[in-house]
Amino acid sequence: MSDITIKEVLTKGDFNKFLKFPYKLFENDKMWVPSLVLDERTTFNEKKNPAFEFCEKRIFLAYRQGEIVGRVVAMLNNKANEIWEQKRMRFGWLDYIEDKDVLAALLAAVEGWAKERGMEEVVGPMGFTDMDKEGMMVEGFDIDCPMACYYNPAYYPVLLEKLGYQKAVDWVQYQMPASQPIPEKMTKINDLIREKYHLHLVDGMPKREFVQRYGVKIFEVINRSFANLFGYVPLNDKQIQFYIKQYFSFVDLRLVSLVVDDKDDVVGFGISMPSFSAALRKCKGKLFPFGWVHLLKALKNFDNIDLYLNAVAPEWQNKGVHSIYYADMNKKTIALGAKTAIANPQLETNQASWIWEKYDSKIAIRRRAYIRKIQ
Repeated sequence: MSDITIKEVLTKGDFNKFLKFPYKLFENDKMWVPSLVLDERTTFNEKKNPAFEFCEKRIFLAYRQGEIVGRVVAMLNNKANEIWEQKRMRFGWLDYIEDKDVLAALLAAVEGWAKERGMEEVVGPMGFTDMDKEGMMVEGFDIDCPMACYYNPAYYPVLLEKLGYQKAVDWVQYQMPASQPIPEKMTKINDLIREKYHLHLVDGMPKREFVQRYGVKIFEVINRSFANLFGYVPLNDKQIQFYIKQYFSFVDLRLVSLVVDDKDDVVGFGISMPSFSAALRKCKGKLFPFGWVHLLKALKNFDNIDLYLNAVAPEWQNKGVHSIYYADMNKKTIALGAKTAIANPQLETNQASWIWEKYDSKIAIRRRAYIRKIQ
């Protein structure tokens, strides 16, 4: 490890190197999906990202003979530690060449700061919030990775486990034919559920009205339904407005299934998007000068669908609501002629993910958060 130097990112120039490192690391890896650089800059902008009201960060680069060979972000989410009564340092944006010494040096930097701040454990990959990417791929390296998820090669978890990091939790991602028929039995049951509880699906509403009417309500349901999930921290009002602005600007309502009750309160929802993976590879994560053309084309290409986000209000869970919006999402992908769909990560213990077992589906990708006590 003596030939590896760790440098903290403190300047704009070094931050740009941090952003560019994966492009060199994965230049010959056809499965890698670049992040949208503009989003990455916003995520790390302490003036724009409300998460920094309760989060702190340090960014590190690993060098060998003057060449960057790895990167990592150490994050202290003070609110998460308070809520969960833990003393944990998070790490994310972890990328490295196939060399255990490089990884060890990066994580030593994370653990060093964790010790300074009185932390007892290090956990990751995670983000500042649950809206960020989280979980290292441990299965499914041949599956096209959705835009909202980390991609990593197979050697990542192998080296991490050699350093004593162990499973904290797994997320799974189901993949399925997008235009498969909706099970007849499910349709009948869904109709009965809707009639019994006076529920209906919102459809045909202009986007501006939809966002004004339901945007905040959707994130309030997320806060309540995710409250007991691994490491979750409720989004505050500023964060909710931040994510509404960030995501709903390009969401196609034809791929949104929203269930409301007779009081017009959000009961459950599913939000899907066309896959941006191929477009991000073509534009290399940049909107300009012509990257936006590839992304615009992707918005109109429904061959591959990413099931982006879904939730059911706690008081409506275990009543079949998730089946209603999943079936509606299925109906919409059939209408759009979609071929394949892949769900975003769901905890392997999450009962809502079991609905996929009623369809022709399979677990395509498994992701893992790792943890280690600080030595």
